[in-house]
Amino acid sequence: MKRWGIAVIGCGAVSEFHLNAIRGLDNAKLTGVASRREDRARETGERECCAWTTDYSELLRHPETDIVCLTTDSGSHYSIALDVLNAGKHLFVEKPIAMTTEQADRMILLAKEKGVTLSVVSQRRFEAQHRLVKRVVSEGKIGKLMLVEVSCPYFRSQAYYDSSAWRGKIAEDGGALMNQGIHSIDLMLWLGGPVQSVYGKTATLCHDMEAEDMGLAMLRFRNGAFGTIMSSTGIRPGFAPSLHLYGDKGTIKLEGTAITHWTVPDMEPPEMTDTSTGGGGASDPRSISMQYHKLQLVELLAALSEGREPEVTGTDGKRAVQLIEAIYDSSREGIEIQLEE
Repeated sequence: MKRWGIAVIGCGAVSEFHLNAIRGLDNAKLTGVASRREDRARETGERECCAWTTDYSELLRHPETDIVCLTTDSGSHYSIALDVLNAGKHLFVEKPIAMTTEQADRMILLAKEKGVTLSVVSQRRFEAQHRLVKRVVSEGKIGKLMLVEVSCPYFRSQAYYDSSAWRGKIAEDGGALMNQGIHSIDLMLWLGGPVQSVYGKTATLCHDMEAEDMGLAMLRFRNGAFGTIMSSTGIRPGFAPSLHLYGDKGTIKLEGTAITHWTVPDMEPPEMTDTSTGGGGASDPRSISMQYHKLQLVELLAALSEGREPEVTGTDGKRAVQLIEAIYDSSREGIEIQLEE
């Protein structure tokens, strides 16, 4: 059994999810960590008993590094990803894949040119209730899909945005859609399919920051269904995200990790006992379970070992960014935006 060497670039709060996942796998080992801050790099490296550096290129030259987990601030994903991919390393990058569709396209093309795998963290796809719903919808058990509703009524304080210079910046972080809502948007696309058009509105209503703290959209899927999105970081005290799916034969509603309504012909409501995602990040971005990063990493390593694409590809990451970009464009121009296939 191959033991995959994994390096982590970025030693902030999100890196803990990746380090925990690597620590729990027999077929993976941590080759090193990197951070721009020497204190963070040293502290993490000494704790994890691995190499540490403030120059991530050292990790890319490490002979045992096969994969890089990229957990830096969103605006740096693109430039660091190009270095990782050019070094011939597989890349597992936190959401969003990049800040623009153009950047995502370049990353996808470069990974293909270098013959390496590019995957994006979409750990909510690995929660049991979402995998069940995916199967039920794909098998047509709720009939023709008519409407998918996504709601992310989160709360983040002004202190959260003031804690780092990049937070709330359009080019470096994005707002309630690109940062907080993107996981639910990814689930929407996973379950509903490609989007044909979108009309959106964004605003900054209650924070002192550049990006939006309120994003709304109405969209049309290519399969004819409609969709709605609401994502905010100004809803006190913050509530779990919801995902509602309406077909012409049935309805499924999810709130956080719970299935709250189940009308599926000839199928009893499932007994879902897993509540390990905690608060779902409603008011604290750290209040989510670590186990789903691990499940996604397990699947990624299996894909690499079997020579196939992972369940979550770079193209999946791009589609979420493309939709959010279209919402921004629609809000700015006041028109419905058509999305390219």
